[in-house]
Amino acid sequence: MTDDIQFLASRVRIHVSGARTDGGFALIEETAPAGDQPPLHVHRNEDETFYVLEGEVTLWVGEKTYVLRPGDCAFAPRGVPHTLRAGEGGARKLVASTPASFESFVRAVSAAGMPSPEELTRIAADHEIDILGPPGMLPSDLTAEEAA
Repeated sequence: MTDDIQFLASRVRIHVSGARTDGGFALIEETAPAGDQPPLHVHRNEDETFYVLEGEVTLWVGEKTYVLRPGDCAFAPRGVPHTLRAGEGGARKLVASTPASFESFVRAVSAAGMPSPEELTRIAADHEIDILGPPGMLPSDLTAEEAA
C-alpha cells in the first residue's frame, strides 16, 4: 500500500513506511517540478540516498556536487549540509531514509499545506532537521562556523 501526498511543491508517494520497517527505513518517490529546490538543510538523525528515475537532479552534499540522471544514485549522510534541484524538465526520484524518520517530516509538512519559511523551519526542527538557508543557498555558501 502506498500513500500519495503533496510535499511542498512536490508530489510524493510513500512506498515503504517506517511503520512497515520498525522505523529502520522508508522509501519515498518524489516528483518535483522544474527548478524545485528545498532549503539548504542538515539531518541530525538520518541518512538519505537519492536514485533518479526520470529527469535530472543536481545534488550538493557538503563540498561535493552530483549531477544525477536516470539510473544514477548518490548518498547524503546525516550531519552534512545538502540540497538538491530538479532539472529543467522536473525530476522523479526515489529517496531512501535510514532510519525512517524523514517520512514523519514529509507527513508533517504535508499536513501543514504550504507552510511559511518560519513554520517549515519549526517543523524541521521538531524532526531533528536544521534549515540552514533559503532555497538557492548551497553548502559552499556557508561559513566554516555555520557548516560545523
